[in-house]
Amino acid sequence: MANTETVILDRNGISRGLTRIAHEILERNKGVANLVLVGIRSGGDHLARELRSLIADIEGEEVPLGAVDVTMYRDDLGSRGPMAMGKTEIPFPLDGRNVILVDDVLYTGRTIRAAMDALIDLGRPRNIQLAVLVDRGHRELPIRADYVGRNVPTAREENILVEFDENQKPVEVRLIKS
Repeated sequence: MANTETVILDRNGISRGLTRIAHEILERNKGVANLVLVGIRSGGDHLARELRSLIADIEGEEVPLGAVDVTMYRDDLGSRGPMAMGKTEIPFPLDGRNVILVDDVLYTGRTIRAAMDALIDLGRPRNIQLAVLVDRGHRELPIRADYVGRNVPTAREENILVEFDENQKPVEVRLIKS
């Protein structure tokens, strides 16, 4: 059986979702004081950059931006075979900061758990809040997003793909049915 793909968010839909998330982050945190963005490689780091730009447009101030690679924190490392490691780049202290952890798709929660472990190894944030472009359900761990661009209930055999252009800007989100 051939795969079928459905576009569930186009560039404008993604923009609206990220703009809403930016406003919600600012409202909940009462501005940008003590706020940092950390994107999960790869996908979340590109979205974190977009959120940083939107927040700067709204507040007139850029928040610190970092990226975390969770490869060595994964609980399935032994069963996945060789994996390319990315680079964690957090050029600011996390201690006492409000960290907005950003990912593209929230599924089982295992990647988020790995990212939180990595962050806590680097410092002691005041709190960690989670922002995702798409929440597709099927949690295996008690993790929920604080900010969601779009909830898309899926079957386990379906997949969500966030596509980025050559400048790492999100262009569309597709639901792939096998």
